[in-house]
Amino acid sequence: MRLKLDENLGRSPQRALREAGHDVEHVHDEGLSGEGDVRVWQQACAEGRMLVTLDLDFSDVRRFPPGSHPGILLHRPKSRSRDAVLRVLGRLVDEDALEGLAGCLMVADERGTTIRRPG
Repeated sequence: MRLKLDENLGRSPQRALREAGHDVEHVHDEGLSGEGDVRVWQQACAEGRMLVTLDLDFSDVRRFPPGSHPGILLHRPKSRSRDAVLRVLGRLVDEDALEGLAGCLMVADERGTTIRRPG
């Protein structure tokens, strides 16, 4: 899966996802740190990458309707600590939860994942 990590996620999630076989880019590596949501979003879409973020702004299905983009994975761990984020990612990787969900909005926490599909 082609993924773009937002700046609110550190390097550990990038390493973990790469180790799981995903093609992962981070906004820091592309000079997009500090850029607004619109610029990060445009870059993710231009590259055909699902955006992985902690930013609730991307949960607005009126602005980002499922099916109109490569996908959004919104992390909602109980805390924003590195360990909490890695636990949620680990669960998703273990469940192979990212495959086949291009174009969807996924909201994931420690317990499960809610998926809004196109249409």
